[in-house]
Amino acid sequence: MAETLSFQDKMRIIQEIVPGKQITLAHIIANPDEILYKKLGLDPKISYEQGGAIGIITMSPSETAIIAGDIAIKASGAELGFVDRFSGTLILTGTVSQVEASLEAVVTYCQNTLQFTVCKITRT
Repeated sequence: MAETLSFQDKMRIIQEIVPGKQITLAHIIANPDEILYKKLGLDPKISYEQGGAIGIITMSPSETAIIAGDIAIKASGAELGFVDRFSGTLILTGTVSQVEASLEAVVTYCQNTLQFTVCKITRT
């Protein structure tokens, strides 16, 4: 016998970001395969052979992603692949050195100027 759920029995899932000023992830994917660019909806202009990279940053408050995007593109020739002011996610593309310079600029600004707690920049 199938069980039916009433309105009161339905499960609700609520996603929350813990308030705070923090960068929770700053990661460089060096020389990603072209399929990763495509699956993320990014333009693989800088191919694997040319030393391309993808940079990922997550932060809260999430609106900081707008500021981080501005800093990142001014810090190097990296391009903005994605910015989401609702989740606090920023994705950059460019050469490894461009992406690294952009991530370092964002992390440094957030730590020194905005007094954020930041994580170490990691790389694969």
